[in-house]
Amino acid sequence: MPIIKSPLTGRIIDLEEVPDQVFANRVVGDGIAIEPTDNILYSPVEGEIKQLFPTMHAVGIETKEGLEVLLHIGINTVELDGEGFSKFVSQGDQIKEGTKLIEFDLDYIEKNATSTVTPILITNLEDSQEIELIADSEVEVSTELFKVIET
Repeated sequence: MPIIKSPLTGRIIDLEEVPDQVFANRVVGDGIAIEPTDNILYSPVEGEIKQLFPTMHAVGIETKEGLEVLLHIGINTVELDGEGFSKFVSQGDQIKEGTKLIEFDLDYIEKNATSTVTPILITNLEDSQEIELIADSEVEVSTELFKVIET
């Protein structure tokens, strides 16, 4: 299984601390969240853009191993209707780890959404798989973040 790299520079936060019950309770998937200190989201993996929300607040990537990775910029950012976001990729694009995906206005999100905290999730973990955190509290883009392991 691939190692998921950090798509952002910032501080790692446990999913339980994300101010949204859907993420905090791992309803969508398991992973980690980052409170960003920078305003560009990069791809944490090599794969294909499977989903790019019209509001540009979230992107789904499928790796060649079949892992589905969801990157969700901020909390309740769908309500911003794309304001403060600009994309560099489209659905169906083949991307490499480190590809620039979305630029976002951190100040605008802080003022107009619940939080800038950005969950990085695997949405299709099997019952025999779990997330193993690799990174410490602070990460930069491309820092090894976590990996999927067999239990």
